[in-house]
Amino acid sequence: MKRLLTPMLVLAVVAVAGVARAADDPTGTWKWERKINDQTIAVSLKLKLDGDKLTGTLSARNMDTEIQDGKFKDGDISFTVTRDRNGQKFTQKYAGKQSGDTIKGQVEVEFNGESRKVDWEAKRDKA
Repeated sequence: MKRLLTPMLVLAVVAVAGVARAADDPTGTWKWERKINDQTIAVSLKLKLDGDKLTGTLSARNMDTEIQDGKFKDGDISFTVTRDRNGQKFTQKYAGKQSGDTIKGQVEVEFNGESRKVDWEAKRDKA
């Protein structure tokens, strides 16, 4: 009986660890809204995890931009997006922490030599 119980316990632990790892995987589509002046802008982020390397696309205002320097480790997410608005380039540096189907963090926006930080919270799109 003991010989059967030990392998079964090991399998149960491995299965639970695999489910926990899958739940922490940021791969998928994430959505949130951002207010700029009097406008509410829908933002969508499609992520794919390969090891600790994160790739994907950020979409807002009918413009898709590939993320750069994407990283994921122990729930911590970071990436950079460089966009162009009316000939002016600006960089957004995202950092956040994933907890289940939510990512909370801050984005640092650099535009015209100025920098400011804004909170962001994304929810996984289950559709």
